[in-house]
Amino acid sequence: MSGSFGSGGGRGPWWRRGNDAQRDEAVAARDAAQLAFYDLESAQREAELAVETVRAAEESPMVRQALADYQGLTARINQGTLGYFAALDSVNLDAVELPPGAAAQARQRLEQAHRELTARQAELTAFLTRLQPLVQHAEQQLAQVAPAVERAKQELLGATTALDAVRAAGLTATEAATRLAALAPELTKLNEGVTRHGIRDTLRRAEEVRRQAAHIRAEAEQLPEQAAGIDRRLASLRTRIDALRTRSAAVEPTLSELRRGFASACWQDLQRVPQQLDEAVRSAESRLEGAARARDEQRWVDATAVLGSVRALLDTADGSAQAVADRLRRLTAVASEPTAEVERARFALRDAQRLAMAGRSTPDPRHAGPLDAAVLRVDRAVAALSTAGRHPDYWLFLTELDAARQVAADIVAMIRATAH
Repeated sequence: MSGSFGSGGGRGPWWRRGNDAQRDEAVAARDAAQLAFYDLESAQREAELAVETVRAAEESPMVRQALADYQGLTARINQGTLGYFAALDSVNLDAVELPPGAAAQARQRLEQAHRELTARQAELTAFLTRLQPLVQHAEQQLAQVAPAVERAKQELLGATTALDAVRAAGLTATEAATRLAALAPELTKLNEGVTRHGIRDTLRRAEEVRRQAAHIRAEAEQLPEQAAGIDRRLASLRTRIDALRTRSAAVEPTLSELRRGFASACWQDLQRVPQQLDEAVRSAESRLEGAARARDEQRWVDATAVLGSVRALLDTADGSAQAVADRLRRLTAVASEPTAEVERARFALRDAQRLAMAGRSTPDPRHAGPLDAAVLRVDRAVAALSTAGRHPDYWLFLTELDAARQVAADIVAMIRATAH
């Protein structure tokens, strides 16, 4: 009888049965809180990834607001987590003996921690739902990063390969190599990725690296042809200088013929042409030597610029030499038959007058005035030539007729432009 009373039905003393029930309830509360904590921790890792994706994608008011919201939510989650750990530490539910009321107190604290963690879980889920459109947009941008970076790297590889080929051909390509080396820090930043530099900056950097590398590659690939082109231009300009030297030798005899056959007013402006041609030949030879040195030193831009100046110089000199020959030809022709030039001028003026009157009863003063003045100019030139005596100024005569024909051409162009 006494044994039965003391055994309490096989579960220990009767006064411990209440404590065991409270301990079981507290342990159940602890397990539920622990599960809520693990679920929240997993959800928070997912949220961290989503937030980092959004943060890397862009900087906008919506993103800034989402990050601020998450910062506040994180603070509340941390507070709830601290409460959970404090509840865990408040009572050792695995101890053999618990103080009276300890299990009940632990259960209450753990249940409170569970409610807090569950609330934060719900809040975090709602935040992720709101964040989803931004995440999707960021992922779309993120999907562009790898191809863009790969294109940049492939273009860099192409530029490097092209430079290696150029060097193998004996060309230094120093400027292109320097620009390519300057891209190394940008490549380092591309390799560091969007986590450090963001999606937008990474995409911009990748495109800029690709563009510059492509330019360097094209420049390197063109160098052999550029060098060959400069060599051809050097040879061509040397030939032109020799031709100008030969041509300038004929200018003085042509001037002598002009002096013998015509008044000084017809050739006075050409007196310095032989000297100008000699100076042009010497200057062209000197500049061409400079261009050849620049080519040997592979200063392509300098060589190209000097070659351009030599060509312009020779063009001017050729024009001066041609002007002497043309002057003799035109003066000889007009001296033998001046009426032909007069008829050309009058025909041009009549043609312009007919066009000015087409569809009109009276001409437009803008057309009639210049044309009438040009007709008078031709008449004065013809009259001056007929009264000039033994040494007429044929060059002035030709100049006046040329001016009249130019007036006619200008009026025709004006009428046709207005018609269209």
